[in-house]
Amino acid sequence: MGSIIRFSIRHPGVIIGLAFIIIAYGIHQIKQSPLNVFPEFSPTQVIIQTEAPGFSSNLVETLVSKPIEQAISGTIGIKQTRSQSIPGLSVVTVIFDESTDIHKNRQAVSESLSKLIRSMPNGVIPTIAPLTSSASSVLGIGIYSNDKNLTELRTAAETLIIPQLMSVSGVADVNRFGGKVKQIHIEIIPEKLYQYNISIGEILKAVENSTLVVGGGFIENANQRLIINTEGQSKTLGEIEIAPIKTIENSVIKIRDVAVVEESFEPSISAASINGNPGVYLSVQGQLNADTYKLTQELENALTLIEPLLKDQNIEIIPDLFKPSNFIDASIKGLRIDIIIGAFFVISILYLFLFNLKTAFISAVAIPLSLLSAISVMSYFDFGLNVMVISGLAIALGEVVDDAIIDVENIFRRMRQNKEKKQPLPLYQVVFKSSMEVRKSVVFATVIIVLVFVPLLSLSGVAGKLFGPLAIAYISSITASLFVALTITPALCYLMIGYSDIKTEDSPVVKFLKGKYETILLLIEKQSKLIILSSLLVIAIGLSFLPFLKTQFIPPLHEGHFIMHMTSFPGTSEKESIRVGNLVTKKLESIQGIKSIAQWVGRSPLGADTFGTHYSEFEIELDEGLGGPEQDYILEQIKSLLHGGEDQELDAGFVGVNFAINTFLTERIEETISGYNASVVINLFGDNLDLIDRDAALISSTLNSIEGIRDITLQSPPGSPEVFIKLRSEKMSSLGINKADVLKFIRAAYDNYPVTKIYNGIIPTTIAVTLNKESRDDILDIRELPIMNAQNQIIKLSEIADITQKNGRSKILHQNGKRVQTVTANIGDVDIDIFTESLHKKLKELTLNAGNYYEITGSAQENMQARSELITQSLLAGGVVLLLLYIAFGSFANLCLTVLNLPFALIGGVLAASFTGGWISIGSLVGFVTLFGITLRNTIMLISHYQFLINEENCTWNLETSIRGAKERLPSILMTALVAGLALTPIAFGSDQPGKEIEGPMAMIIIGGLFTSTILNLLILPTILLNYGSFKKLIQR
Repeated sequence: MGSIIRFSIRHPGVIIGLAFIIIAYGIHQIKQSPLNVFPEFSPTQVIIQTEAPGFSSNLVETLVSKPIEQAISGTIGIKQTRSQSIPGLSVVTVIFDESTDIHKNRQAVSESLSKLIRSMPNGVIPTIAPLTSSASSVLGIGIYSNDKNLTELRTAAETLIIPQLMSVSGVADVNRFGGKVKQIHIEIIPEKLYQYNISIGEILKAVENSTLVVGGGFIENANQRLIINTEGQSKTLGEIEIAPIKTIENSVIKIRDVAVVEESFEPSISAASINGNPGVYLSVQGQLNADTYKLTQELENALTLIEPLLKDQNIEIIPDLFKPSNFIDASIKGLRIDIIIGAFFVISILYLFLFNLKTAFISAVAIPLSLLSAISVMSYFDFGLNVMVISGLAIALGEVVDDAIIDVENIFRRMRQNKEKKQPLPLYQVVFKSSMEVRKSVVFATVIIVLVFVPLLSLSGVAGKLFGPLAIAYISSITASLFVALTITPALCYLMIGYSDIKTEDSPVVKFLKGKYETILLLIEKQSKLIILSSLLVIAIGLSFLPFLKTQFIPPLHEGHFIMHMTSFPGTSEKESIRVGNLVTKKLESIQGIKSIAQWVGRSPLGADTFGTHYSEFEIELDEGLGGPEQDYILEQIKSLLHGGEDQELDAGFVGVNFAINTFLTERIEETISGYNASVVINLFGDNLDLIDRDAALISSTLNSIEGIRDITLQSPPGSPEVFIKLRSEKMSSLGINKADVLKFIRAAYDNYPVTKIYNGIIPTTIAVTLNKESRDDILDIRELPIMNAQNQIIKLSEIADITQKNGRSKILHQNGKRVQTVTANIGDVDIDIFTESLHKKLKELTLNAGNYYEITGSAQENMQARSELITQSLLAGGVVLLLLYIAFGSFANLCLTVLNLPFALIGGVLAASFTGGWISIGSLVGFVTLFGITLRNTIMLISHYQFLINEENCTWNLETSIRGAKERLPSILMTALVAGLALTPIAFGSDQPGKEIEGPMAMIIIGGLFTSTILNLLILPTILLNYGSFKKLIQR
């Protein structure tokens, strides 16, 4: 260390040049760094999606989901598998250990699936979903029109908007909801089949033959090869209508004789409403590690290019129905302003205490150098800028100048003393010795602060991914500030202060404070025992507030956007969901501050969601610029309108429909933790679904009895109506009927069976065969479905099959290959710890069916785990800190007295938390960790200076030395405390504003703890050290 300081003083030009390089590089990295709301917290996972048209949930589970689970089960690194099986779709989520490489995982899964495809049902091909970021959606876009139908809107989206969006670098996929996809329907008239003795299979073959596209080959002679280009595919409705089926008594039976050919659309699995208008909703998914802010700007530019084309078609586009970058704007810009204001407070305090612009400037130089150095280091390791990283820098703002303050103040004081000597020492010696005097304490204090923050790096799960970057930013800043204090600070002091006119007296502020300070210390010493007992009493009173604090994982976020879920009974059509949704939209539009409302129903084609048409999601975008309280008020109004407030009529809410509302990022965090958008997730395992359902109902009832619970949902509810057809094997065999043909005919009759495609340029249109509407709108009609036997006779389906109506399932869930029923719920304004304790207690009292068992997960459990990890790791780090302090002080008594400052810091933080709502989140615990580090730094500075006076200036440990040491350290301790507190003041008092929900409470706790710990440090600690401390001259070895 001495060599570094000596080099900096002798070669200040080199050091200053390096400083300019760091500043330039840091500014460059700021411009290049990606901007996101939060650090990437998505799990290392692979999502496998498999379309299985016509399959029921049970068939999807048996023939698709289970084989996939078994095929990938041996892949190295798998932590958990989850699957959802719904009619026509399987989604298998494979979660890997965080230490594994996501790209290698995808390759391994892909290889396993390639072997499986051969044994899958015909036409069923598993695909791996694109890699998306943790926030996933980066932009929500809606289109609607007053004179275009839904088919034309969907065509515009598919052919114009989506290709333009997919061309933007960083886009993983575009999920689409609503609209109609054009399809040609051949609607069979069953009576005609009986009349002409024609089977459904013959119609399918006729359609396929009419629209088949095949190559013509070539003609080759001695010197030429001619390609034969054929064109015979039926492309118009008229051409398809006249396609022959067969000849009966010299009469050709055509398709139009037994069916109606018309333009229609594919059976919809989704619908959308844009501000109450039928339309199409597009959700743009960002790639993993994409720059959300930059990507949003590029998407908006891409949409600007096609807006004129849409206007020409009278199509209205709303490009910001959902725009997370607004939250980034509010968060980042707010924090930038807070940092600037905090920096102004810092410089003002430095000038007031040092009363010298040059010393204030030298100390303040540590701010940009330390923060830019940290940004440079984080950019090198691919950490972009986000709310958590900038929060770490903001919290460090008031501390990065501490080392420089201590160094500058000591150098400045020693220079003044040197000037009064008869034989002043050379300037470089004064600067060097002054820096070396505080070197040990500065290094020890910085190392201890870094150690205190290390536990944050060991957090697992989502908490670790969120707060790890904050810790890295903070540690990088503090470490950089140490190097600034050892290099830049002495170099600038040597250049700027040494040869200037230095006043030998203290600044007016310091002179006034020192005069009063000595008087107060003498008074305290006279009543030392009473003061110490009173201090202990204050600590006890402060700690008594601890049981009244409530815990939560993260505070509610003010993103300027709400996501509302609406769930009705399984089997509800998209038309009914849209009808109810439009009523909801109409009510919500009356709330001032809501900018737009988009509703989408069901799921997107090729999307990884398994929502049925009974499920809706509303994207509620608020006016820009609304603060936290305004957003909270709008949320309360929404809840009141949906559920009926106390001052409204009973029917003001919506009966028979369940609602849940939250913010987007909060839901993404919850979904990452458990797979569901809920704070509490209870997975119930077993083999028999009926028994699992009974226990799930019992758990739901138990949850409902716990105070603070809301939005209780059964994720796989039973009771979805199904028509069950069981073929009679013996009867079919006697009639010579093939089972596969019958199953194929049933699907063709009722599932718009896609036979082939015709092409208009590159745009394909599917031709599908089905029964006419009159023959498939009644459950009894299925009994009359015509089937041809081996003797070319038409019989009814009811003659070869038993047809009944049963209650089935809209969804079947698996976890780690086992069937599971999941109960989810959200927690209101109650303490998570109290709720979790009550939940565990009540669930233990339940008697489940034999073989069934449950596990609890969700953000409530994640909060408990994160807190437990943080406290455990902090205790270990605390043990290391105590060892270092013992090495630094060489006295066990002084070590114990140092730790006494921590309870004083704790009560200040507890009181600050109590006065600001009484909530303790993971972020609040980080605030306490930061506070303890700052508190220990100031205590170390005081005790180290006492030891210096004993060792270097041969003082005797008595009242005079105690007061002298305290007075000499008063400016630096008071400055570091005020600087740290005032730098965080803008963040603390804006904690209810967008982007400051997590770091605001942290800042408030730090300020409160600094206030009480500084009082102890400056007023009471000198007396305690005088009466109970031990300072002896150490023998130099």
